[in-house]
Amino acid sequence: MNAPTPGIRPDTDPVHVALDRGLHQLAALGGDLAAHANAIGTILWSPPRVVIVGRLKAGKSTLVNALIGAPVAETAALEATNVVTVYQDGSPSRAEVVGMDGHRHPVAVHRDHAIRLPLETPDIAFVDRWLPSAALRRLTLIDTPGLSTLTVANDSATRRVMIDGFEQTRTASIDADAAVFLFDAAPRSDEIDFLARLPFTPLNMLGVLSRADSFGEGALGRVDPLAHAARHAERMAEQLSDTVSAVVPISGLMAQTSHTGMLTEQSAGALARLQGMAPLDVVRAFDNDDADNILPVPMREHLLALLGEYGILNGRAIAARGATALNAWLSERSGIAGLHHVLNESTARFAVLHRAHRILARLDQLAFTHPARDHIRSLTMSLRSSPALHLVSVLEDYQRMLRTDPRAVVTEELHTILVATSPAGRVGLPDQAPAHAVSAEAQRRLAMAQQRSLATSSAAEDAAIVTLIRTYTPLSTR
Repeated sequence: MNAPTPGIRPDTDPVHVALDRGLHQLAALGGDLAAHANAIGTILWSPPRVVIVGRLKAGKSTLVNALIGAPVAETAALEATNVVTVYQDGSPSRAEVVGMDGHRHPVAVHRDHAIRLPLETPDIAFVDRWLPSAALRRLTLIDTPGLSTLTVANDSATRRVMIDGFEQTRTASIDADAAVFLFDAAPRSDEIDFLARLPFTPLNMLGVLSRADSFGEGALGRVDPLAHAARHAERMAEQLSDTVSAVVPISGLMAQTSHTGMLTEQSAGALARLQGMAPLDVVRAFDNDDADNILPVPMREHLLALLGEYGILNGRAIAARGATALNAWLSERSGIAGLHHVLNESTARFAVLHRAHRILARLDQLAFTHPARDHIRSLTMSLRSSPALHLVSVLEDYQRMLRTDPRAVVTEELHTILVATSPAGRVGLPDQAPAHAVSAEAQRRLAMAQQRSLATSSAAEDAAIVTLIRTYTPLSTR
């Protein structure tokens, strides 16, 4: 269908290849089905869509700026983002406000100025924002209002887009394939409840421990806050394993500064002037309005906005080597590289399966409503039985089992299959396990699945066991 997005390798991605072939077959049925196939093809070949969610001032917009590599998302002291904004690659830089009625309103975009909205917030579904960005060729980012915000309208906007209006958002093409959830020390119960209502599994929900540079006792504490945050993130990942795949500690401020070109030689030179001072003297200087002999107030405010207390106290000596060295240090210490790795590898992998599931659901819906339903149903059944889409069936069964019985053995086996990267991994063995060991373990699991099929507790378990048998049967004869 549509041309593939740069960075996607259709020749090595069997899921995309199988679905694209199916969409060509759909278009070949003629009539308006070519338009349906092209619309679904746009979903298939566009970058994975990642939604950023979290409480007010969790650092969502700061993280969006860092991931995009440009200061485009507002980061004000109060409610910076009061509408859902979809950031995607495109040239020229432009924006459109989409009303609740579906009407699009082009709006002017000016550097360093917020977009002026032509509608009241309750009348806005979302804002489409295009800008040339290599990062956005890999991932489309969706910035959302904060949960439990200062205004009921903002909180409602997030819930309307992500939950209450999920069918509406599907029509508006802002469906997400994965989510990044930002929190501070620990998520609150209402946040966990909100996440449980989103259309994701732990496999495509990533946790981010924000503001890692001020974690614990902060920059002047006995323990480096970044190291403290890293240890805490590991503990939180275990506690939140039913919700997220991992928890990554991030200093959003340092990541934003290092990735958006905000740091200058002038700023680095000003910071370097502080390198001979004791840490407490530096803090006192920044708290003292009469310390212009050290640095003028505007520069002190500028450095705090760029680097935060941690960056100022720990980056002074590096700043003496210039802005390039300081920028590299900020980037390395911010944790943004680790986040990029998880997003572009693990999270994106499951986002592809999630997207394939949504595409098959669209085809199922079309099979119920279109006059050519019999042909479409046959096509969809053929796709679902394709070995290339087997993991999509595993994902669908996993989603149903999470809702029905998340602690069941069957649910755990489905999870094992999904996260595996080798045949051995699919049966819970190390990747380097010999073929005979894989075959033996597959035979054991196959026998257990067949035994469980005699006494299941739900329709979801019935379907899951069929999928397990389909998975273990070819592995048992290797």
